[in-house]
This record gives sequence, C-alpha cells and structure tokens, in this order.
Amino acid sequence: MAQAPELTDEIIAARRPGPGEGLPDDMPRWMARTITVIDTFSDRVGRVVSWMAIPLMLAMVFEVVARYAFTAPTVWAYDMSRMIYGAYFILGAAYALSKGVHIRSDFLYRKWAYRTQGRVDTVLYVVFYFPAMIIFLWVASKWAWTAMVRLERGMDTAWMPLLGPVRICLPIGIAFLLIQGVSELLKGIHAARTGRWPE
Repeated sequence: MAQAPELTDEIIAARRPGPGEGLPDDMPRWMARTITVIDTFSDRVGRVVSWMAIPLMLAMVFEVVARYAFTAPTVWAYDMSRMIYGAYFILGAAYALSKGVHIRSDFLYRKWAYRTQGRVDTVLYVVFYFPAMIIFLWVASKWAWTAMVRLERGMDTAWMPLLGPVRICLPIGIAFLLIQGVSELLKGIHAARTGRWPE
C-alpha cells in the first residue's frame, strides 16, 4: 500500500526521475524523443555546472583563512565568489527547471486536476515564459556584448575585474532555460490532453 506523502513533501517541488524515465507509453514518439533529448542535455549541463561549487568554496575558504589567520585579506575573493555564484546560478537554472525544483507557490495549483494543471502550464509558458525569456535573451546578449567589446570592469571593488566573462554566462543560461522550456511545454501539453503528467 502506497504511503501518503507528508505535508512537507506536498509543499516542496516535485522530484523527477532521470531524463527519458517515466514517460507514458501513449505519448507521441516525437514528443517523448524531444523531451528526452532536452532533459538529457539539461542534466549534463547541470552536472558540469555543479563543479563550479568547488572554486567557489575554495575562494571563500582562502579568503577566510587569509583574513583571520594571517590578517591578509584579498582584493579578489569577494568578486570571484560573486561572479562564480552568479554564473553557477544562471547556468544551472535550466537543470533546476528540468528537475522541478524551482520554487513555486502551488497551494492552489496542486489541488487542481492534472488536466487543468497542464492547461494552465501550457498557457503560462506560451504567453509569459517564452516571450519574457526571448526579451531577456536579447537584452542580456546586448549587455554581454557591450561588456566584452568595451572591456568593462567592475567599479565597486578595488580589484576591478573584467565583467565580460561573467556577463556572457547570462545569455547562455537564458538560452538553456529556453531549451528546457520546450520540454516543460510539451509535458504540459501532454497533461492537458491526457490528464496525466509524465513522471
């Protein structure tokens, strides 16, 4: 007998199986293939991006040791940690979306029928998500290009790092989100049609 989920399990975002797992047999083949390819891509990107946690941690540990053990704070650790974390956040966003772990206020949504959830998700992706991400991609690309061409530097710290390398992560991460959005849209369409979510 299946055990009823605890309240905390209902509140947190759903955890999904690996790419290509849990897709229903009645899903059109092209749709299942597209979802599998995109989810696999996001999964691999997420695994690569997760390694950025190591240089982030090392920069912070180095700063703490240098500052408190040797009274020799660095001029670069703050900027490095901020830039690595920013890149980590945006480049890993599509992976988080593929795993269903983005925060959502679903106290009403989770009580709806799956068909209704699928219809709402489909409409929201088409009307809000994709237009917003396309505009965001366009603006972020211009912003990153300007930083690269002008060799912009951060002016809020003494180190004044070049901003181009970190700003280029923004359009790349948004492109990853757009790609993963296609998978999420197809899942919503399937739920709207059949009343069942791919697991």
